[in-house]
Amino acid sequence: MRAGSFGQLTQDKENTTQVTFHYVEGNTETFTIPIPASEFQEEVLQLLNQPWLTFHLVDQTVFICTARLIKVEIKPAIPELQGQGIFSNSMRVSTMQRAAAGRLPMNT
Repeated sequence: MRAGSFGQLTQDKENTTQVTFHYVEGNTETFTIPIPASEFQEEVLQLLNQPWLTFHLVDQTVFICTARLIKVEIKPAIPELQGQGIFSNSMRVSTMQRAAAGRLPMNT
């Protein structure tokens, strides 16, 4: 790594958004796009209403059929999204946490 490259990586990370698509068939694909999450959040809901999304990569172009998606993950988080059907301050519960909760005695 050349001198000063860590700063460039940090800056690049701040100016990119990682999007993971989960398809109905069980496959996943992740793309990094050169847009800060703050800008991406302004368009994300409109983008998901489009029938197709297009990603131009260095060696190919990929079309995503939004009708075949069951989940989309975006990193970093975009908590600025507000409105109906959007739940702030949510937490993911792992399988181990669910299993442990089922084994703990309940106080009545």
